[in-house]
Amino acid sequence: MSKYVDGFLLVVPKDKAEEYRKMAEMGRDSWMKHGALEYFECRGNDLKPQEMGEEKTRHFADVAGASGEEDVWFSFIVFKSKEHRDEVNSKVMAEMSESMKDFDEAKMPVDMKRMAYGGFQVEVEG
Repeated sequence: MSKYVDGFLLVVPKDKAEEYRKMAEMGRDSWMKHGALEYFECRGNDLKPQEMGEEKTRHFADVAGASGEEDVWFSFIVFKSKEHRDEVNSKVMAEMSESMKDFDEAKMPVDMKRMAYGGFQVEVEG
């Protein structure tokens, strides 16, 4: 069975990590309640470039534009299909817009303008 994944790359100030974790836990609860198969929020802890033969990989912090006072988070949500993702996300967004209607964006622990997002069709699974 083919799956679909929404992926996120975020930069979170180190002093806002706990606030972000709480926000992520609320997100997890909402996505899982509405049918996501799996939900992951991962803070980088070994992001050094690696040598692969004669080549060297890029540094995640450079790709994300993170400073030394910021952590890189890689997050992803797994769905049955793109259509399933669309169904689940519409329910989650409706729930979030209702619960966050009085939310002050200045209090966000992360700058959403620096977030990278994309939907990915799973091609190889193990």
